[in-house]
Amino acid sequence: MNGLAEIGMASGGEIVRLDLGAFRPYLISHPDHVQHVMKGNWSNYLREGMFWKPLERLLGHSILSEGPGWESSRKILQPLFTARYVTALSEGLADTINEGFEALRPYEQSGKPIDAGAEMARVVNKAVVKVLFGSRISDLDADRVAPAYTTAATSFGFRMLFPSAPYSIKVPGDRRFLASIKTIDDVMLPVIEQARREQSEGKDIVSALCQARDEQGEEISVQQIRDDLVSIYGAASETTGTALTWLWPVLGEHPEVAAKLREEIDRVVGRDPVHPSHLPDLKYTKMVLQELLRLYPSGWILPRMAMATEEFGGVRIKAGSQVLISPYATHRLEEFWDRPLVFDPERFAPENQERRHRWAYFPFGGGPHLCLGQHLFYIEAPLMVAAILSRYQPVLVDPGPFKPLPAPSVRPARKVEMALLPIERA
Repeated sequence: MNGLAEIGMASGGEIVRLDLGAFRPYLISHPDHVQHVMKGNWSNYLREGMFWKPLERLLGHSILSEGPGWESSRKILQPLFTARYVTALSEGLADTINEGFEALRPYEQSGKPIDAGAEMARVVNKAVVKVLFGSRISDLDADRVAPAYTTAATSFGFRMLFPSAPYSIKVPGDRRFLASIKTIDDVMLPVIEQARREQSEGKDIVSALCQARDEQGEEISVQQIRDDLVSIYGAASETTGTALTWLWPVLGEHPEVAAKLREEIDRVVGRDPVHPSHLPDLKYTKMVLQELLRLYPSGWILPRMAMATEEFGGVRIKAGSQVLISPYATHRLEEFWDRPLVFDPERFAPENQERRHRWAYFPFGGGPHLCLGQHLFYIEAPLMVAAILSRYQPVLVDPGPFKPLPAPSVRPARKVEMALLPIERA
């Protein structure tokens, strides 16, 4: 991961062919080249090949795939993830988040540290499940889905390294992967089938999907609804959970940022439960989150396969070649970011926005595959930061440093533990 960033920085963003033995992909990091692959000629660079094949067993043919399945899902889901629609769900989100962090009071009283990653994931899971399922899924089932998805998403490394291995032969990780898929399906499929029978008009996403029709006016299949829900769940959970796990080590290293962030939350939220009406005034909080996504984008690598041979950036890319687009690398290019390794939320102050190349920053991807969940992130994540910092004063048990783990998402390589101290108020 850091190696990719170093290669991108050393090359100045030029296209580089990586020598990984039998696998020799091209690293794409310059914003001009990223724009070409993700937007300008995006139909020539599809989500296919060794990186995507193992994911099909988890996500199916959904919003994260290609072809007719993706086109159908995109048309159906796009109206459900507009800023207006997500805002309509925000009060329920805020209630769920407040409850999730209020449940940590025993840790404040006992002084026992929490596992920040696990607790952020717990609250994110409940919030995302609220958006997707409303009250259709029990807390017990919601708590089953989160670890099952995490296990499924992290147990196919062998398949990615050896994509030619037939699925009839069991390889390391298969048993855990298949057991996790079964857990996910055991929870989701009965809920979808019941929602289909009821045909209710609830605000949750599963109700909306059950009401939707395809281009021929037919109901969407239960399998497509399942695939889309699993894809959305993963995207919404991973980005927020990853960013908020990194927040605490970053604040520990930058006390001036922590002080400014707490001052804003004290002023805007105070002692009250956090509410969607607070969001417009949490401006610095949003800047902190944007900078977190710059240095620690959840989707740190976005693989594509070239469908036809072409030349761009002075390099001839042959059909069938894999290209690796890396936000992690692009977000660290010195040509586009002053002091790129320094955490500085002021980069995202309104007066600094116009000077940036449009494709120098793309934590949610871009082009036709732009992540639908970005509106959800900028409601969910600020509410979570405000909810915890208005209640507690988190202090790292071990100040680090914390290095990233090269996994499907950019997580700290070791556990982030912190104590929740009472807030001393004037």
